Amino acid sequence: VQLVESGGGLVQSGGSLRLSCAASGLIFSIFPMRWARQAPGKGLEWVSDIDSDGRTSYADSVKGRFTASRDNAKNTLYLQMNSLKPEDTAVYYCGIVGSSLRGQGTQVTVSS
Repeated sequence: VQLVESGGGLVQSGGSLRLSCAASGLIFSIFPMRWARQAPGKGLEWVSDIDSDGRTSYADSVKGRFTASRDNAKNTLYLQMNSLKPEDTAVYYCGIVGSSLRGQGTQVTVSS
């Protein structure tokens, strides 16, 4: 199983980014998926879950600004991030709910 995140970068406060997570080696459509992030010097923080039917849940810190989605035909998970804040700066990871497996991460840096 392999998960590969992409789409990170440097953006100004208030800007937007769209992260992608390409999955391979698994029947992607049946697995609930997760986005998490790790800011410098901090632990891993849950961001969002999306189940196999596309139902989503979000951390309070990102609710109303971030939207998770999935394209099961493309084996790809997405995270649309709007109204970004400096405190969103972190390495973002995708993973499978209930598994420790995750990708290598993609860096998101939000400048003030």
